[in-house]
Amino acid sequence: MARQCFKAWLCKWLPIFFGCHCRPDRSFFYKGKQFPICARCTGELAGILAALATWRLGHPGPLWSAAMLLPLVLDGVIQLRTAYESRNRRRLWTGILFGYGLTSLLLLSAIWVFRQGYAFGQTL
Repeated sequence: MARQCFKAWLCKWLPIFFGCHCRPDRSFFYKGKQFPICARCTGELAGILAALATWRLGHPGPLWSAAMLLPLVLDGVIQLRTAYESRNRRRLWTGILFGYGLTSLLLLSAIWVFRQGYAFGQTL
């Protein structure tokens, strides 16, 4: 029972959290059922989780983290402005890079702000 409730909760809130369009043609299916989020958002979720899981082992600096955002942005802009349409595998990989890079930037920023605040507090 608890498993079904958690699954229903994920199916409701993941699309809201990611702002996902949930288009069937841009989503993965498992055993005939559509994932609750599209391929790109699935990649972003995987990238976020990977960044959180591997942070203490090492992480990219801010420039590399920012560079990881570019493939998704470029792919999206190209699709918007041309007739090109990427496949779900590309959407997944650009999403993974974006999720990892964005999470790294968020964590790097939070650490920097904490250190700046701590250093300022020491001067008081």
